[in-house]
Amino acid sequence: MSYLLKVKNLEVKFALRTGTLTALHKINFSLQPGERLGLVGESGAGKSVAGCAILNLISKPGFISGGEIIFQGQDISKYSPQKMRQIRGNEISMIFQDPMMTLNPVLTIGTQMIETILAHKKISFKQAKEISIECLKKVAIPSPEKRLDQYPFEFSGGMRQRIVIAISLLTNPSLIIADEPTTALDVTIQAEIMDILLNLCLEKNMGLILITHDLGVVSQTTQKIIVMYAGRIVEKGPTQAIIEDPKHPYTQGLLKALPQLHKKGEPLYQIPGIMPSLSQIPSGCPFHPRCAQKIDICSQEEPSLHTYSSDREVACHLFSQ
Repeated sequence: MSYLLKVKNLEVKFALRTGTLTALHKINFSLQPGERLGLVGESGAGKSVAGCAILNLISKPGFISGGEIIFQGQDISKYSPQKMRQIRGNEISMIFQDPMMTLNPVLTIGTQMIETILAHKKISFKQAKEISIECLKKVAIPSPEKRLDQYPFEFSGGMRQRIVIAISLLTNPSLIIADEPTTALDVTIQAEIMDILLNLCLEKNMGLILITHDLGVVSQTTQKIIVMYAGRIVEKGPTQAIIEDPKHPYTQGLLKALPQLHKKGEPLYQIPGIMPSLSQIPSGCPFHPRCAQKIDICSQEEPSLHTYSSDREVACHLFSQ
């Protein structure tokens, strides 16, 4: 089987004066061409760190301390900064949650798009402009020729996010990593943005890693889900199987917290407690202080990720008994 991306035992650490903290703990997953994967969990679970690590965008004092990131057969975790520039934005594109942090407010949309293409491809200015217009059309931006001369502040939040998606498509990447791409948008615009991403993946056979805290969003878009907690994978498997029958108590809690599963006027479910900081990861299972189903071993021994069925894995002592 030929994988587009294979992450093996990936570890990311942060070297601080008080000691070294582990942000990602032995992360393993794979992605085939055209496949869509959701990384799910609360803030602080390690989702964005995993996305940035794939592109080697971990800022100091953070660093990749172990493992492999094999993209199209090559371990890119060992690439030099110069070699990684050929991958970033070219073979792998990243969409961040706040388009105003991605777009330069003092440059026109056209300038930013054309410069992106010329940085990666040896083509003429005219050809780069034509590609930019075509990409704006793909994300349903009206009058794209005129829009090239406008600045980011002249667009709504939803339009700006479409432009960021268009920029990510300029070089025909094999993989897009979308980090909370719809968080700041209202529900109807969220649906439009996700439809655009889904259609592009289907049309171009692009891989997609969707990073989000919302299981409702991944259930509509992805084929596989990885649930993360405190820098660890606690459950992974086919999207539909996990949505219909979650095994890990944390996954069950995330699903119960979805507003659409509650009747009007009914209080929303909330997982008790908060995600532990990297410096205060509890012994045993990191989730056990918040877990209503914990047993004695949970506070003493960290569960390993083991196969529950042919295509599902879960890290929970309830399923290792």
